[in-house]
Amino acid sequence: MGGADIEASPATAVRSSSVDIDKTTVGVGRTELHSALPPHASYEGAHRYDPAAEWTAEEERTIVRKTDIRLLSWLCLMFFGLQLDRGNLSNALADNLLDDLGLTTDDYNNGTTIQLLCFLTAEFPVQFFTKRYGFKNVLPTLMCGWGLVSTFQAFMKGRTSFYITRAFIGLFEGGFIPGVILMATYFYTSKELSIRLAAFWSTLNVARVISALLAAGFLEMRGVGGHPGWFWLLLLEGLLTMVIAILSMAYLPVSPTETKSLIWRKSWYTEREEVIMVNRILRDDPAKGLTALKEPATWADVKGAWTDPSLWGLYLIGLIAYIPATPVTAYLTLTLKRVGKFSTLASNLLTAPSAALQIITMLGLAYSSEYFNERSFHCLFGEIWSIPLFTALLTIPDEGREWGRFSIITLISGYPYFHPLVSSWISENSFDVKKRAIAAATYNVIVQMGSVVGNQIYRKWDAPFYKTGNKVCISILSLAIVVFVGQRQWIIRLNKKKEEEWSQFTPEQKVEYQTDNVAREKDGNKRLDFRFAY
Repeated sequence: MGGADIEASPATAVRSSSVDIDKTTVGVGRTELHSALPPHASYEGAHRYDPAAEWTAEEERTIVRKTDIRLLSWLCLMFFGLQLDRGNLSNALADNLLDDLGLTTDDYNNGTTIQLLCFLTAEFPVQFFTKRYGFKNVLPTLMCGWGLVSTFQAFMKGRTSFYITRAFIGLFEGGFIPGVILMATYFYTSKELSIRLAAFWSTLNVARVISALLAAGFLEMRGVGGHPGWFWLLLLEGLLTMVIAILSMAYLPVSPTETKSLIWRKSWYTEREEVIMVNRILRDDPAKGLTALKEPATWADVKGAWTDPSLWGLYLIGLIAYIPATPVTAYLTLTLKRVGKFSTLASNLLTAPSAALQIITMLGLAYSSEYFNERSFHCLFGEIWSIPLFTALLTIPDEGREWGRFSIITLISGYPYFHPLVSSWISENSFDVKKRAIAAATYNVIVQMGSVVGNQIYRKWDAPFYKTGNKVCISILSLAIVVFVGQRQWIIRLNKKKEEEWSQFTPEQKVEYQTDNVAREKDGNKRLDFRFAY
């Protein structure tokens, strides 16, 4: 596609690659070098690359809207299926699942731990498979796997079958979320990404609301066909996930320039729109053109992701930051039923407000983060939110105050979830696409390790008010605040060191440095003209 084919009037054109390289400024989270250096020959959008391409702001907005409708909405639907199967067991607790299977709360904790350990085991292999066989093939296959196992959860008979199904669900769910995030990076710029990731996790909360409403109905089927209500809950929600997975196999695109599918018989974008899609992505993040979509990740990429000091603080954040809310959310229905003496129906319906609240707080945090172009303090707000609430749980009287206790745990479960911001933060600071995939998987593994810890905080001997567990949560929140502040100062220090070295270059040296395509691919986020976001 030549420049003449996409000509736009100078008055309306808003993108152009005619950048004088020696005057190029350095941006936060990426270089602002949108030069005429071509992408790698194996890059799937190479045939649409055009350094002279220009387009209007309205054309770009139209393409983004089209991508939101056709890709983002479908990925959100897949996220819905993920949360449906992750949350149905928590809903089933309100229908005497533990008693029917002869399990204790400690058995339930162990099952959750088994699931998370299997999840961790699968995380990295799935990323290698995704890079080798593509998102279109791997993501729906994983979904089919956990949907099938989730369906057969309905036939659990005791502790052994409970542990086995937990293990297989963990194996199939591992790697799914980083895979979806990486897929989104091929369709959106870095500035657009965090809000779209917030939309993904908002879908998880929408699923919590819908799952609570479905559970309220399905659990009333106790006795139908001689089965408990949780049987119908697990069976029907598992089958729904299977339907979404099969449809996803027939719908998902391969890349922005390969969007035809069994369901969508023509390309999503016109030829001109494909040119705009490819060039706007490459000008935002040239690293995406350095490798092919299906180019396998290597152990060198793993090493690069694990030894990058700019990411260590974010990994530590993933380990501890989400622990405090984990036990509160996991035991929400059980706590409401035991402590508040709410019915099974009421316990499930009362989980909806926390999910709705988190949608509002999470999206608000994402929009604010993008508006102010700031990450660390916005994430810090999510931790500070919970400290007074856990303190309130420790001081509220043990007897009575059911609605007061409900309000507090609802506010804790609905805290501003900053996981999308940290995921986007890691993507911004990784530079190389393959390294980005490994870094995202590493972060997700560490988050799940934190979940293992979080699911062990509330113990049987501490029930029903879990005061010792809540004291532990306050301590972890305090530690997370220190880590966020430390990560911000560390990134500032790294950027300052780069700036000092960069300022010593002459204009000619800067031009030579920025036009060295081999060094650009090799050095990644170590480049002197790359600045880390914070």
